[in-house]
Amino acid sequence: MPTEHDPRGRRALRLASGVALALAVSFGMALPIPFLAPIFVALLLVTNNRPLPLKAAPALALVIMLTTGTGLLMIPLLQHAPPAGVLLVGLCLFLCFRHGLRGGNPLVTQFLVVGLTMISAAGTFLFPLAVTVIEALAKGMLLAVLVSLVSHALFPEPADAPAARPRPVLDAGESAWIALRAALVVLPAFLLALIDPSSYMPLIMKSVSLGQQVCGTSARNAGRELLGSTLLGGLLAMLFWSALSLFPHLWMFFLWMLLFGLVLGRRLYALAATRQTPGFWMNTLVTLIILLGQSVQDSESGKDVYTAFAVRMGLFIAVTLYACAAVYLIDRRRFLRQHRAAL
Repeated sequence: MPTEHDPRGRRALRLASGVALALAVSFGMALPIPFLAPIFVALLLVTNNRPLPLKAAPALALVIMLTTGTGLLMIPLLQHAPPAGVLLVGLCLFLCFRHGLRGGNPLVTQFLVVGLTMISAAGTFLFPLAVTVIEALAKGMLLAVLVSLVSHALFPEPADAPAARPRPVLDAGESAWIALRAALVVLPAFLLALIDPSSYMPLIMKSVSLGQQVCGTSARNAGRELLGSTLLGGLLAMLFWSALSLFPHLWMFFLWMLLFGLVLGRRLYALAATRQTPGFWMNTLVTLIILLGQSVQDSESGKDVYTAFAVRMGLFIAVTLYACAAVYLIDRRRFLRQHRAAL
């Protein structure tokens, strides 16, 4: 039961207000790929209960430059030697996920994976599109940092709050297996984005979220964790869109996101009884943001929102089922290998 000094209530409020504010500002300022900033805010607030210190600014700038440079360097190789380029991207994804599993910052890991896949895919298709993605990543991260500081100022962490538990560091063998299956989850969406990145950017973000999620799940509960959170995110996106359609306005967009963020935040921080893991609720929130953001953009461009949503949701379910299969097959292969070694 939450107590007077329990910080989880403030954390849920901080998460909901931060995501809602980032979403409203992104769409209000018409930023490129506006759903990136609220996703980055969610990652910042969930992975770190303290505001970023000023000394972290150069580190973030370095991460942005590294991400941008890596993605741009992949473009000539993907254009002139596609098989070698795809294999090299796969190797880089593996190294990024392994870095996160070996104690690296999960936000840095996610940002590197997103930049590596989105920038290289966009640049291979059309170089000005890669510039747009770079602009979106830089502005999205800058806005996310500013919004997270505002959220921490509004709902500060109690002084007597216990320090966050350090993430367990896996050994080299186990981290390599898990990083391999995470990289295999992201690769199909990357290959589709090479064909038409403007249509499959949301799928890349979804696959990156799944890649992070499979790092903390097993074959036994992969179906419930991955597919369940995807379906719930889609259902919440439909409910959100129906509510927003009653009075479509930026302020209502903010308020509805605040409400849905509170509902998910209470479960993520275990303020409401649930059998699901925090990763389940985090993936549900990310799926909701991506689907909702794309539906708003489809509406602004005059597309059929419901048809586009159905197609996108179908792709999300397909990539999630593939992720479940990848987790099962990789874990089975690992089990058989360990079994043979024990004989």
